[in-house]
Amino acid sequence: IMRLTCIALDDEPLALQIIAQYCGSIDFINLQKVFTNPDEAKIYIEQNQVDVLFLDIQMPDINGIQFYKSLSKKPVVIFTTAFKDYAAEGFNIDAVDYLLKPYSNERFLKAIQKTKEYIEFLSAQDLQYNSIFVKCNNEMVKINLKNIEYIEALDDYIKIYIKPYPVLTLMTLKGVMEKLPAQLFARVHRSYIVPLDRIEKFSRNKIQIAGKEIPIGSSYADVYEKLLEINKH
Repeated sequence: IMRLTCIALDDEPLALQIIAQYCGSIDFINLQKVFTNPDEAKIYIEQNQVDVLFLDIQMPDINGIQFYKSLSKKPVVIFTTAFKDYAAEGFNIDAVDYLLKPYSNERFLKAIQKTKEYIEFLSAQDLQYNSIFVKCNNEMVKINLKNIEYIEALDDYIKIYIKPYPVLTLMTLKGVMEKLPAQLFARVHRSYIVPLDRIEKFSRNKIQIAGKEIPIGSSYADVYEKLLEINKH
């Protein structure tokens, strides 16, 4: 089960007590800390992993929206405020929800549920773009995309070149290409797929990656044009 690490910032201690009480009854919420001081909250966010920030808007020293914009690391935010006029501005900066004080436990739970679904969606997207799973020796093996040097077809298998040793899997180049993000990888030959950011040098008919020369197949001539386009300065 995914547990969300949260903090809350509000200038009213009573509002923080209510958040703490509501969080206490939700098993997937871990309320780490509460703050009345924006500077302390900001330092904490910069130095720790925070998934969700409960943030008051109307505070004496700083408006919560300005505070959120000033953060270099931005957790998912749920605004809490007594002023409904701020709702539109709150949603403009991608707030997942906007709790109008006084809000019920039920309304709070709804906001948290929505936030959990949103964070799960984001992490599923991250996973999809950071790694793939392939079958190797009857096991599913995770391959981090950034570690792939190149991929080569060998009869019914493909060989994924990663350190310390390559992974062999029963699959076609077409099949693996469908799993890979198209903006990061290109098929350059009937036997090769390459990660675009690993290319050391290229010409019209060959590419060099990790010191190895890889041919550009005659039916993949558009790859050369694509590489020129990407590397325009």
